[in-house]
Amino acid sequence: MDLTFDTISAEEYDEHRRRFDPLTDALRALIDVGIHTDVDDSTVLLALEHLEEAHALLEQKVRTTRSTLRHADTGRAVVWGNPAIGLRNAIAPPMEVHREPDGSCWSEFTLGPMYEGPPGRVHGGICALLLDHLLGEVASEGLNLPKFTGTISLRYVRGTPLGPLRAEGFVERSEGAKTFARGYLKDADGATVEAEGVFIMPAWARDAGRSA
Repeated sequence: MDLTFDTISAEEYDEHRRRFDPLTDALRALIDVGIHTDVDDSTVLLALEHLEEAHALLEQKVRTTRSTLRHADTGRAVVWGNPAIGLRNAIAPPMEVHREPDGSCWSEFTLGPMYEGPPGRVHGGICALLLDHLLGEVASEGLNLPKFTGTISLRYVRGTPLGPLRAEGFVERSEGAKTFARGYLKDADGATVEAEGVFIMPAWARDAGRSA
């Protein structure tokens, strides 16, 4: 497997975000209003026409590659489509992960109705997605090492309310190719979900490290 990454300059990154962040925000707003709208048939049909026109405009030029990018200045991975932190993915919260000097990570974000499971609560699968990603970031040193989820266990302490939330994660220990990480999803009253996972460096990466 190729371990090289394409690089995006700081200027290209900023220009890309300037152009497409408003589009992604508009798509998030569209999902939200699509959940709540109660307009009549004719209005729905009119909205569909506009959406089809927007689709035709946007598909005039699309990327066909799936290359992994690195920010030239920070070295961090740049991901457009990831469902937890994808800068171009409207279903991502978005979740901006911050890394502390001790290696721990955290993120604060707001989850609205598109993430609802039980009334007023976040769907448990969304909680799992966010914690799986955060623990993966911790284990891979900010997505800089190839570490993939081997197992992850979650304990749902109580329902996670929609609204402002915080996710935290840290590495407990490493044993060879395995990294053991732990994390929490929290609201203002404390933890709602606890997670622990084992993240594994695949054999091809271990082989590449030995031959380097």
